[in-house]
Amino acid sequence: MNQRKYFGTDGIRGMVGQWPISADFMLRLGRAVGSVLARDGTDRPKVLIGKDTRVSGYMFEAALEAGLVAAGADVGLLGPMPTPAVAFLTCSMRASAGIVISASHNPHHDNGIKFFSANGEKLSDAVELAIEQEVDADFVTVASERLGKATRVGDAVTRYAEFCKATVSEDFSLRGLKLVLDCAHGATYQVAPKVFAELGAEVVAIGDKPDGFNINREVGSTHPQALQQAVLAHGADIGIAFDGDGDRVQLVDRHGVLADGDDILYVLAQSWRASGLLKGPVVGTLMSNYGLQLALAQLDVPLIRANVGDRYVMQLLKQHDGILGGETSGHILCLDRATTGDGIVAALALLEVLALSGQDLATAREGLKKLPQIMLNVRAAGAREALASDEVQQALAEVERTLHGRGRVVLRASGTEPLVRVTIEGADAVEVRQLAEKLAGIVKSVAERS
Repeated sequence: MNQRKYFGTDGIRGMVGQWPISADFMLRLGRAVGSVLARDGTDRPKVLIGKDTRVSGYMFEAALEAGLVAAGADVGLLGPMPTPAVAFLTCSMRASAGIVISASHNPHHDNGIKFFSANGEKLSDAVELAIEQEVDADFVTVASERLGKATRVGDAVTRYAEFCKATVSEDFSLRGLKLVLDCAHGATYQVAPKVFAELGAEVVAIGDKPDGFNINREVGSTHPQALQQAVLAHGADIGIAFDGDGDRVQLVDRHGVLADGDDILYVLAQSWRASGLLKGPVVGTLMSNYGLQLALAQLDVPLIRANVGDRYVMQLLKQHDGILGGETSGHILCLDRATTGDGIVAALALLEVLALSGQDLATAREGLKKLPQIMLNVRAAGAREALASDEVQQALAEVERTLHGRGRVVLRASGTEPLVRVTIEGADAVEVRQLAEKLAGIVKSVAERS
C-alpha cells in the first residue's frame, strides 16, 4: 500500500474540491480506468457507476462518465445504489468493473471512489497501481468511432432487491415483525424498505429522505441513537441501521440496546456452527472485542484477527477458507452469499437465524459478554515513530504481562493522521483505564522528546 499515490486501503477518499476529490481528477481517473481495462483485450469495456446521495455525486458521476467514454468504455449509470449492490450488479451484468462514488459514513463534504473487479471483489494491487500510472499519463481520447456510450440502468433497484431476497431461504418470512430501518439518508433509502417490506415485515423507515447534504447526519449506523429512540417509540421488534453507502449495519433489540458487528458475528457464528453451515474460522480485526474471542472459543470456533479494514478481513477469510468475518463497526462479510460486505444481506442473515431459533436478538446474544474497552488517541508529531522505541516497547510488554489470559492491548498508528491509538480490554474497567492512561502517557512522552 505504501507505493500508492492516490489509493488508500479502501479506494480514494477526501474532501470535495480538494485534489484528488475534484472534477478534473475524476475525469482523468475515468479515462485511466477505461484505458487499463482495455489492455486485457476487451474491445469495449463496460463499467457500471453507482453513487450514494451526496450532492457532489452528480459532478463526479459526470466526470467519470466522460473520462470512461473518452477511453472507449461503455458506461451503465445505476444512480443511488448501495456499495454492495454495485458489486453484485457488476457480476450480474457481466461488466468489466464497477465504480462507487461514496465516502461511506463520512459527512456530505467528503466523497470518494471505490472499485470492484468483474467478479465483484476489490481491485488487485497490480490493477490499482496500473490505474495510478495511467492517471498521471497524457490524456488521450480514442478516435470518434471508438468512443463509448452511456446509458441509465433503469431496473437496478429491482435487480438488487431480488438478489438480497434470494440470499435467504424461499420460505423465509418476516410477517408479524415490526422493523425500524434507518437508511442514513444514504444509498439504501430506496432499496432497503422495499426488500424488508416485500418479505412481509411492517416497516417504519427513518433517515430515508436524502437532500444531498444530510447523509449520515445524526442518523445511520454511526449515530444509532435515532434508531434506538425510534424502536422504543414504535414498539418495534428490531431496528436496523445502515451507513451512507450500505455496506455496514448495526442493530437495536426491542429493548433499545445496540448490537454492533461483534454481536452480529457471534449470533451468526453460534447458529451456523450448530447447523453445520460455518466453514473455517471467524475473522475479526484488531479492534474486535476480546469477549467475542472468548465467547467463540466456548463454541470451539477460532477467531483470527486481521488489520482494520474489510480488505484485510477478506484476505484472511480467503486464506483460511472462511465465510464469516467483519468489523465491530458493522462491516460484515458473509462470503457464502455475497462477494463483499453488505448491510442488507447481513441483516437478513441474522433475521433468518433468529427465525429458525425462535429467539429474539436480546436472547440470542446473551452468551457474548463484552469486556470493558478503552481507546485513547495520542496525538503528537512523533507519535508513530515512538512506537518503535525501547521505552514504549517495554511498557507495552509490561501491560501484556499484566493482562495475560484475561485481556489484551493494541498499539496502532493511524494510517492518515499523526496519532497512535492505545486500546486496552480487560475484565476490570478501573484497571483497564489506569493501564491505558499510563501507556498513552509513555507514548506521548517519548513522542514529544523525539
